[in-house]
Amino acid sequence: MTIRHFLSTQDWTRPELDALLEQAAAFKRDKLGRQLQGRSIALLFFNPSMRTRTSFELGAFQLGGHAIVLAPGKDAWPIEFDFGTVMDGDTEEHIAEVARVLSRYVDLIGVRAFPKFQDWSVDREDRVIHAFAKYSTVPVINMETITHPMQELAHIQALQQHFGSADLSGKKYVLTWTYHPRPLNTAVANSALQIATRYGMDVTLLCPTPEYLLDSRYMDFARANVAENGGSLTISHDPADAYRGAQVVYAKSWGALPYFGRWADEKPIRDAHKHFIVDEAKMALTDGGVFSHCLPLRRNVKATDAVMDSPACIAIDEAENRLHVQKAVMAALAGGSAASGER
Repeated sequence: MTIRHFLSTQDWTRPELDALLEQAAAFKRDKLGRQLQGRSIALLFFNPSMRTRTSFELGAFQLGGHAIVLAPGKDAWPIEFDFGTVMDGDTEEHIAEVARVLSRYVDLIGVRAFPKFQDWSVDREDRVIHAFAKYSTVPVINMETITHPMQELAHIQALQQHFGSADLSGKKYVLTWTYHPRPLNTAVANSALQIATRYGMDVTLLCPTPEYLLDSRYMDFARANVAENGGSLTISHDPADAYRGAQVVYAKSWGALPYFGRWADEKPIRDAHKHFIVDEAKMALTDGGVFSHCLPLRRNVKATDAVMDSPACIAIDEAENRLHVQKAVMAALAGGSAASGER
C-alpha cells in the first residue's frame, strides 16, 4: 500500500497542487463537507501555534472529522528521535512506537516542529517529520518545520484571488528579508521561494548580504522550478531596485545560515539593516503591488502600520486561506479527492 504524505510541495506535481487549490476555492465558497466524516487527525505541536492549530482543528470539524491536539513534552510524553540512545534522560518513548501507535488510532497525523537553531547541518535534515513519515502507516502532514507548505498554498490562493486568475506567470514577485530582533526560522522564506518559482513568477530574492541567501537545497529547487515553469530568479541586495515595478511583495525575517548557532556574531549585521522594513516609500516604487506576510508580524519592525492597514495588504486573506487549503489537503490524503493518488 502506497502512503501519500504532504511534507513538501516539491513532492507534488503542478496539476496536483492546482487540484488542491481548486478544492480550497470550493471550500472557501462552501465551508462544510463530509470528506472527513468518521475520520480523525492527530495534531502534534512541538512549538507554539495560533493560526495553525485553530485552522486545522476547525477544518477537521467542518469536514465532519475530529482533531486531537498533542504537545509532546507538555501534555504528551517527550519523544526520542535518535537510535542507539540509552533513554535514561528526559524522553519517555521512541518515535518508532509513537508513530505506529498513533497510526492505529487516527487517519492522519500533522506535525509542527521547528529547528533547534544550533546546527543547521542537523536541522536541515528535518528529522522529526521525516521520522514520523518513516514509521507512520497513515499520511503525515507538515504543519511547519524547515518549510511551511500550507502557507505556500494559502499564499498562492490569496494571489490568485487578488489577481482574479489562476495563472500567475510573469508576475514580478519580491521576497524580501526584514529585520527582527531575533533570528527566525527560514521555513516561510524557503517555502515562498519554492512556490513563487513553481507558479512561474519573476522572483527577486531581496536580502541584506549574500550571507542571507537561503539553503542551497531551496535555491536549487527554485532554479529547477524556473527551468520547468518559466519565470526567473534574481538575487538583489538593493531594496529600491528590487521593489521597482513589483506586483507582489512578500516579507519575512530569517537568520543568516553561516551564523547558525552563533547569533551574537550575526546580530550586528541584522541590526544594520533595519531599513529593510516594508514601508510606504518602498511600496510606492511598486506597480500597484500587493503586500503579504505569513503572520505573526511585528508592526513597525517588519512593516509599518500604514502598509499593514492599506488596501494593498492581503495578509488577512492569506491567513484565512490556511483554513481552506488545509481542508483540501486533509480531504485529499483521506481519500476525498483525486489529488490524493494511491492509498
